[in-house]
Amino acid sequence: MRLAPRFPALAVALAAALALPAAQAQLFADNDARRAILDLRKQVEDAARAQKALDAQLQEEITSLRRSLVDLNNQIETQRAEMATLRGSNEQLARELSELQRRQKDIAQGVEERIRKIEPQKVTLDGREFTAEVDEKRQYDEAVAQMRSADFPAAVAAFQAFLKRWPQSGYADTARYWLGNAQYGKRDYKEAIATFRAFVAAAPQHPRAPEALLAAANAQVEAKDTRAARATLDQLVKTYPQSEAAVAGRERLAALK
Repeated sequence: MRLAPRFPALAVALAAALALPAAQAQLFADNDARRAILDLRKQVEDAARAQKALDAQLQEEITSLRRSLVDLNNQIETQRAEMATLRGSNEQLARELSELQRRQKDIAQGVEERIRKIEPQKVTLDGREFTAEVDEKRQYDEAVAQMRSADFPAAVAAFQAFLKRWPQSGYADTARYWLGNAQYGKRDYKEAIATFRAFVAAAPQHPRAPEALLAAANAQVEAKDTRAARATLDQLVKTYPQSEAAVAGRERLAALK
């Protein structure tokens, strides 16, 4: 009868004993989960810190790149400005150089013009080359211009003045030839004949000598001196048989006979 009360306590104790492992197992499971959660939380926090640090680094790099881009843009603008300045300077230098070259050319031309006015010049006339003074050439050219304009009295005066001033000129022989033609054009046949004769006598090898004899014969015909004209034409044909003037002289000679 005394053992009966013990059995319920024993039962309770037994039940508690049996329940203890299950509770401990549950407790252990909760601790593992908690530790896993804590580890996961720590990993998340570490990852967040790492991401934050990475973001800060990226932001710093972006800021640095932006500064670099700003500096680069400033450098580019500075270089553009410098290039524009250099381009402007180059254009200015080019203009100044062009102006300097133009002035130099003008000065050189001016010097050459002055030299031409004071220095003798080489002249080639009727197959001859000689040196003529500036005034000498100018006076001869003026006389020829009078001849070409058919102002025969002025041409006669101009050639006579030239020969008086420049008797030894390289132009002298040709000037006598044109003087004879001017006298012929003036119808001063006697003077023309004398001038042509003097020209041929002084320069028998001159390329215009045959023409001068033909012109002298024509002047003699105009002066009604046919006999003298035939003699002059004979001289032309015999002395310069291959000349064009000789061909015309033969025809004129045949007409006079």
